[in-house]
Order: sequence, then structure tokens, then C-alpha cells
Amino acid sequence: MSDANAFDETVTLADKYVRRSGRVFLSGTQALVRLPILQALRDKERGLNTAGFVSGYRGSPLANYDTALWAAKKELDAAGVVFQPGLNEELAATSVWGTQQVALLPDAKVDGVFGIWYAKGPGVDRSMDAVKHANAAGTSSLGGVLAVFGDDHGAQSSTMLHQSEQMFEAAAIPVLNPSDVEEHVTFGLHGIELSRYAGCWVGLKATTEVVESSASIDATDPPLPIRPDDFAMPLSGLGIRYPDTAVEQERRMLSSKLEAIAAFARANPIDRQELAVGPARLGIVTTGKAYNDVRQALAELGIGPVEADALGLRIYKLGMTWPVEADGVRRFANALEEVLVIEEKRAFVEPQILMALRSVERAPRVVGKSDTLGHALLPSIGELTPLIVASAIIARLRFVGADVDGLETPLAVMVDAAAPVLPVSLVRTPFFCSGCPHNSSTKVPEGSRALAGTGCHSMSMYIPDRNAAFLTQMGGEGVNWIGQYPFVEGKHVFVNLGDGTFSHSGLL
Repeated sequence: MSDANAFDETVTLADKYVRRSGRVFLSGTQALVRLPILQALRDKERGLNTAGFVSGYRGSPLANYDTALWAAKKELDAAGVVFQPGLNEELAATSVWGTQQVALLPDAKVDGVFGIWYAKGPGVDRSMDAVKHANAAGTSSLGGVLAVFGDDHGAQSSTMLHQSEQMFEAAAIPVLNPSDVEEHVTFGLHGIELSRYAGCWVGLKATTEVVESSASIDATDPPLPIRPDDFAMPLSGLGIRYPDTAVEQERRMLSSKLEAIAAFARANPIDRQELAVGPARLGIVTTGKAYNDVRQALAELGIGPVEADALGLRIYKLGMTWPVEADGVRRFANALEEVLVIEEKRAFVEPQILMALRSVERAPRVVGKSDTLGHALLPSIGELTPLIVASAIIARLRFVGADVDGLETPLAVMVDAAAPVLPVSLVRTPFFCSGCPHNSSTKVPEGSRALAGTGCHSMSMYIPDRNAAFLTQMGGEGVNWIGQYPFVEGKHVFVNLGDGTFSHSGLL
């Protein structure tokens, strides 16, 4: 007999942001909206008098973050979270820096403000002066800053392929790398608490394939982090203060803060080991989107826990990719013959693994971008695929003496599936939408040429009669003409510059 009350529970679109039990369905972008709301609610439940502030500048893969934040204004207002998009990424970062200064002001209405700054890869590049200043100054103990950076590894909607971790390492900012929608929330909460404890900004990487996906996630709150017991916090703390000097800021940042970050990571690990728990020969260290490629590759090869035990294969999924928590890595690598680091773009984790294992007696070999002979193994160019990853895993399993004969058939299936069904014989040149004003505005007089600009009108470079070329960074449109003008016969060019770009940085 049916239960008439089984479906009495009211379901609303706001559930994905405020529900604290069961499951909710949301996108990675919406998870980043849930994050500040949940942080504010958890603070209030702890009796903390805090507020939240979000600022940044849109750009793929975070192109719709501001739209989602505006749509959730009611929920943000109720939680005490202010959303104020920036004119550009640098000014937004400076605004977020200002939130940490609130705790130093005598007329502050709250005891702390947690901040979230967001930008895509090029925005990270242009903002590093502000970000470095803000991180060196520090965060407040009831504030904290999470810097969400969108990396488009394949330039699917960008003028360059992005990898921003090195920028954050240079600024001494820890980096968290989620591999699914749920981890955007759990890692984000973790990052804000780390920021409060260590007095530093914390980066959260948002990769295109991950943040632009959707999933059903556990709405239950993750546990609150615990305070490390193996780090002696200075009496003056590690947070922002005034007055302060650049020398003292550097001393705190490169000594005490890094020690505090390491202690927090040991006390609250977000790295985890998977597959074989017994003796193993080969260990895979991976993170973020590459972790998904690894799991997909293993699934298509038919390698589950039982098969992994037989092959002597285990996985270590890193949550924090800088600085890598060395004690956990050493425990994972114990008794392994080889560690295979699988990560996208340039090697970032691999050299840290080598550093972590340098003091280990009979440490395993470490390979990644190249094998033990220096031959290319995993590419730094473009994006990884499950097929690329599967090929590398089989090669290294064979090297350590595992029986991989049964893996050749599923690998061949993967190769066949990756092959194009039909050769591409027709190519459609990108063109403007019907009625788009760029279609007419990008036309130039006969005999003239144009310099391209960031935005949809950059498609004029692919249309022969527009005679446009030489795309620049956002805000640099036309400035390359300054370097051309003295050395060419022509005395005039046209420049494509959108209204949004003009406001962002083109007006300079």
C-alpha cells in the first residue's frame, strides 16, 4: 500500500544551497555558491560573529559564477554574505584584501569577514601583485581568504592554455585541487579554516572538466578541522596586523606560516590512498582532473580492487598539491618499487614527491613526465585522456614485472574507440551569430587591416575579408601598434575592442 505522506517534504530550488542533510544536485559553479553560505551558517552555529564577501571577475571556466551568485541573492543575504563583482580581477583581489583589515578597525560590526576571490588563469596572472601583497599581509583569525582560480587546460574557451599552480607557489599560497563537485565545497571549507589558522590565502583550483560538471552530492556537513598539536603558534599569531613591515611579513610567510600549513595538513589530511592496501609494486600519485582520468583508465582496463591487489597497484589522491604533505607521501611510498605521478600540464607535484622521498632509505623510483631513461611518458602539452593514462600505467606495470598480458585487449578497445569514425572532410569556419553587431563592426575599408581583440569579435581573424590578426591579452588591444608603427609603411590600423574589455582594462 502506498504511503500518502511519502512525498510530503517540500523541495525548493534553494535546497542545493541551504540543505544540510540527504543529497542535493548541483553544478560545480553552484557548489561554489553553496560554499560561502555553508561557511556562514557553520560560523553562526559556533557562535562566531562573522560575515562573508565574494568578489572577482568572470571568465571560463568560472564564466557563470557571478550569474549563479546573483540568482542566489536571497540565500546570500540571509547568510550575511555580500557579493560585489570587481571591475577587474586585480581590483577584486584588493577588495578581498580589505575584508581581512576589518578585524583591525575600531568600528567593525563583525569580528571577521571570510573572503572568496575568483578569476580565470589570465586574471591570476594580471593580479599577482595584489595577491602577493594581500597574502604577505595575512588574513584575520575569524576571516580567511579562498582564492578560486579557473584553469582551462585545453584552451576550450581561452586564448591560452592555463596552469596557475606555479603562480600560487611563487606567492607562498597553498593549493587545493578538487576532482569532483562535492570537493569544491569540502575543500573550500577546509581552505577557509586553513587560511584562518595559518594567516595566509589558500588557492582552490577549478578545472574546466570538473567545475563545469554536475552531480548529486552529500549535503551533510564535513567535520570541523582540528587544531594541530605539533606546532607552537607564536604568541602574536600569524594573522594580519598593523603596523607591519615587509621584512616581518616575509619572515612570517616563509617560516612560521609554512610550518603552520604543514601542521594543519598533517592534522587534517585530505589526501587518501585507494585500491591495494597490501604489498604493492607500483604506486600512482595523482590529483584533480587527472585523478578522474586515472579512475576512468583503470575502469576501462578492468582493474578494480581485486585486480589491483593482484597487480600490486595502489593510488594516492592528493587534495593539497602545494605544499605536498610529505609524511603521507612517505607512508604511501613505503616498500613500493616505483611511484608514477600522473598530473596535467607541467610537472608540479612530481618534483615535490622527489623532494619528499629524498631522505627515505631505498626510496622508490619516481617517474611521470618521463621514464627512468628520460623518454617521454606523460605529456605536458594539452590535456590527458584515459587512453594516454592507461598506456602509461601498463608500461610502468610491465616495467616493475607485473603480468599485464590481460590488459592488452581492453587497451586495444580503448585505442579503437578513440579513433575517428570518419575522416573530417568539411571544416566550418566560426562565424558570428545572426544579428550580431560584430558582424558589421569588424568590416574594414578595402586595403585596411585590423588588430584583433579579446572577445567574440576575435573570430574576425578567421574571416578572410576582415583582414584582422594579432590577438593580444585582454586590455592590450591596439597597443602592439605602438611597436609596429615606426617600422611599417602603413600609417593606420583599426582595432577591435569590446565594451566589457574597455571597462575591465582597455581604458588604460
